[in-house]
Amino acid sequence: MLRIEKYKDMITANQAVAIAVVRAKPKVISAYPICPQTEIVEDLSSYIAKGELKAEFVRVEGEHSAMTVCAAAEGTGVRTFTATASQGLAFMHEVVHSTGGMRLPVVMFIGNRTLMSPGGIWPEFADSMAERDACWLQIYVENNQEAFDMIIQAYRIGEDSRVLLPVMVCGEGYVLTHTSEAVEILSQEEVDDFLPAYDPPHAYLDTERPVAQGLIVPPEYHNEAKFQMHQAMMNAKDVIKEINEDFSNRFGRSYGGLIDTYQMEDAERALVVMGATTGTARTIVDDLRAEGEKVGLVKLRFFRPFPVEDIREALRNVKAVGVFDRSLSYGSFGQVYTEVRNAMYGERKPIINLIAGLGGRDIREVDIRFMFEKIKEIETIEAIETIDPIIFVNTRR
Repeated sequence: MLRIEKYKDMITANQAVAIAVVRAKPKVISAYPICPQTEIVEDLSSYIAKGELKAEFVRVEGEHSAMTVCAAAEGTGVRTFTATASQGLAFMHEVVHSTGGMRLPVVMFIGNRTLMSPGGIWPEFADSMAERDACWLQIYVENNQEAFDMIIQAYRIGEDSRVLLPVMVCGEGYVLTHTSEAVEILSQEEVDDFLPAYDPPHAYLDTERPVAQGLIVPPEYHNEAKFQMHQAMMNAKDVIKEINEDFSNRFGRSYGGLIDTYQMEDAERALVVMGATTGTARTIVDDLRAEGEKVGLVKLRFFRPFPVEDIREALRNVKAVGVFDRSLSYGSFGQVYTEVRNAMYGERKPIINLIAGLGGRDIREVDIRFMFEKIKEIETIEAIETIDPIIFVNTRR
């Protein structure tokens, strides 16, 4: 029996996400099994079968249909949830874009996994990065506690009237989804107080007030629709910060909003990281600080909306920057590097792209040290155009 009071437990991110979804009380859940997220929807179907979650679990023949079910249900004015990974997310691609365009705040957990080919079941951010322009908010979590907390926050952020956009909560497969950590589970009463019932202004099937969704729009209206989608994404920046502060005041856990920083007050060199690698990177920052090196860390939490202003402010006083990417836009750079470099336009600051962990390759302490060594090498280079901007860490050639 799922407990309703606050408690702590040693659980995986998959288990934490499933319990957080129960606390959020969606009315429709639809998903198709794919590792490493399958345990989430298995647990949710069990909770529904036992009467611990009053929701419809819709079985479908694939991920395209799963997102179609969630979008259609969300359009009737009810809260929904799904989860997927890798090829499953790629199969959803068409309806992922439709859902963002229809401004339907579906919440979806991504157990990040590499895309074929070559195939693999291990973590990489290529799957969710491929959807970065689908008008979904994207948050990348560091650990199981953050996964639990951000599922609950995701509903409140996405359903805010200033936003009304779907949200992906992304966590590395197996590194988080199948690894147990201590997680504080908020009580049902606490979550009910923090997360109000979903009351969408634009998404009811009501014969007295008919609303059309998912229409073909002629060119003379298309720009306006896309502008509204962009404006909603930009509005989300303030909403994310407000909700983080409210969550922190209530429950004592602050994640910093769009980004979080570590040892950046007097840092001369900084590494920008995202996801579970952040914990390892903090350890190395502490070690290097003990050795007299003035290094710091910027944890990028939201990739969409991208926190341009926050990144510029966090990196304003450092001499050199390294950006870690666990994915790659082939023939160009890592997606995070491209965004950080663009955010720093005009700063004339040396910035390098550090690619690691593709296909689930372990990112070890020695690899993080190597990253900081490479950042130090470019610190005093004045002709930044001469820097080789992309380095593959721990890659056999």
